[in-house]
Amino acid sequence: MNILTKWLRSYVPNIPTEVDDTQLAEDLTLRGIAVEGVHSLGEGNGHLFEMDITTNRVDAMNHYGIAREAATIYDLPLASLDAALPAAKSAAAFPVRIEEPGLCGRFTAQVLRDVTILPSTGVVAEMFSLLEQKQISNAVDASNFVLLGMGHPTHAFDLDKIEGGIVVRLARQGEKLKLLDGTERTLEADDLVVADERKALGLAGVMGGWDSMITPETKNILVEAAWFDPASIRRSSRRHGLHTDASHRFERGADFNAAPIANGLVSKLILASGGYVEGALVDIVVPEIAAKTASRPAISLSVKEVQRHLGTTLAPEGITREIVAQYLSSLGCKLEPQTDDLFAASLPSWRLDLEREIDLIEEVARVYGYNKFANTLPSPGVVIAQPTAAAEAAVRARLLALGFSESISSTFASQAESDLFFAGTESKGTITMENPLSDEATLLRPSLVPGMVTMLANNLNRDVREVRLFEQGQVFSGSTERVHEAASLSLGLTGAAQASALYPAADAGFYELKGAVESLLSLFDRGGDHAAVKIVAETPKWLEPGRSASLLLGDKVVATFGELTSAEREARKLRQPVFLAEVDLAYLYTLPLKNVMARELSRYQAVERDFSVLLPDTMQWQTIAAAIEALAIPEMTKLAPVEVFRDAKGKAVAAGQYALLLRCIFQSNDRTLREEELTNWSSAIVAALTGLGGVLRDGHQGS
Repeated sequence: MNILTKWLRSYVPNIPTEVDDTQLAEDLTLRGIAVEGVHSLGEGNGHLFEMDITTNRVDAMNHYGIAREAATIYDLPLASLDAALPAAKSAAAFPVRIEEPGLCGRFTAQVLRDVTILPSTGVVAEMFSLLEQKQISNAVDASNFVLLGMGHPTHAFDLDKIEGGIVVRLARQGEKLKLLDGTERTLEADDLVVADERKALGLAGVMGGWDSMITPETKNILVEAAWFDPASIRRSSRRHGLHTDASHRFERGADFNAAPIANGLVSKLILASGGYVEGALVDIVVPEIAAKTASRPAISLSVKEVQRHLGTTLAPEGITREIVAQYLSSLGCKLEPQTDDLFAASLPSWRLDLEREIDLIEEVARVYGYNKFANTLPSPGVVIAQPTAAAEAAVRARLLALGFSESISSTFASQAESDLFFAGTESKGTITMENPLSDEATLLRPSLVPGMVTMLANNLNRDVREVRLFEQGQVFSGSTERVHEAASLSLGLTGAAQASALYPAADAGFYELKGAVESLLSLFDRGGDHAAVKIVAETPKWLEPGRSASLLLGDKVVATFGELTSAEREARKLRQPVFLAEVDLAYLYTLPLKNVMARELSRYQAVERDFSVLLPDTMQWQTIAAAIEALAIPEMTKLAPVEVFRDAKGKAVAAGQYALLLRCIFQSNDRTLREEELTNWSSAIVAALTGLGGVLRDGHQGS
């Protein structure tokens, strides 16, 4: 929402001159009233604050509420709202009846006669102009001005279009109502409406009706301000797809005691253009609702509890009894001393979010300033993050971003699973449980893969065809006398993998898994002996030969991945291919994480160049990419295969060859690329491709 500092300061006129609007914005933000933008409105007009007010702070969704926060911060008086009206010409009261007291806890009505409908002038026109708020007429603008000023919704009816008195009731099923936006709505039986004796006049707390709106011909007005049940307003607002300024506030709990003040403020603004008051203000209060909102029981507040919860401050005196009383009183609480330590705190009607002692303690901390507390850890003991915490978080975040969901499997495994998934590492030993729960849980797991296979099977057996899972956990080896724990990671996926230019859909799962493993490796700084990445075909027996691989850093195997063997898949009655990976996190955690670097996006046009080349079937993409990247063209920002084509009949492409459509994208951060540069780079790329035995198709030179 937008707040004018000129308007705000009119409610707290004594803010020191050294506190400029920038400082005011910072002080409010530090107290949880976030100012996200400060915009100058020119000499003498102050600034406009763009504010982000949390949904529980409906009291701060207006200028007066923000002013209350400023007054509390600087320990200054807050100007009162003058809603007094001229004396009425008669004592007659306008008839109002509430048929749903549980949904309308308070209703005020004021009759104004012989009014003049004109364009707004004075402070209303000035503030609306600064806010770029649409002006309609003095009567309608008065309602909007009060809403922006002190936060309570109101509505003005053309009194001459009201038949009889006001009735607050539930709509009749199927009842029609034309609203101010020109749409006709069919009402449900639980929609609350403000009506007269014959028809609905408006959807209560959401929007007024067309038939009773203010027009230039209006002479007599009924000003309404009320309190409506939040749940009822929310239902009607959602049902009819209407989110208005009024519903936004009523849904979150309006101030029960604000209705008569808001009514008086609107009436006063309208009367400034002429007219007179007829009859006293009608103010109907439902005691049961008042007891739940404006007259809630006082809360017992202990100063010692405030000090215990909030801890040490940077100031040596800390948070004293006087500070607690000052802050809470300024926020609207009425404090009655009970003992030297205890207060009985009566809660303000505009703060329905305050319910318990801890809420008041949080208010003290907020106004005092979170930045004024010492950086101390809770006692007893000292909290120390594990050395691998940052790496674990980075791995988790990356896999979640890649579409995997985190899972947890059993810490135990069977001997059969160990024989299969731990084969080849028997020298490490397995840990047998002395008192196993069952034959399926005789060992501490030596690998995460058995649990991953079980979780994938459980999903497939429940007709979940597309699954992406990962698990970070400990694996165990050694003996019962000396147990060794190590961090490990398992990945599992099945179903709905997409083909690309380099591989068919049947192989997509393997390459997706390979990409995930390589993405994890990219998180770590692999300098020195760890820089070289090698992929070999030697894999454990639970992976399908020819459809699996191992990844090495130097001479160390850090990951194995591929497709589960068909024999194991059939034994587990899995109806589609399953791809698995196991990563040695303990080894990766010995490497430092890379520092994340951001670079500025280029403002200059990117240029694409495509190369169509015939290559021998034995030529791998890794070799092609390495040859082109070796050219070290800094302006080449992307290199990707677009299409791979083979002709089984050998007509378009000879047997033993394939056609590759290669795309390069060039872009500079500091200039527009010149044609001669692009020509030179294209020639270099062509030379690299022909050096690999490639032949350009149809004399292609890059396009």
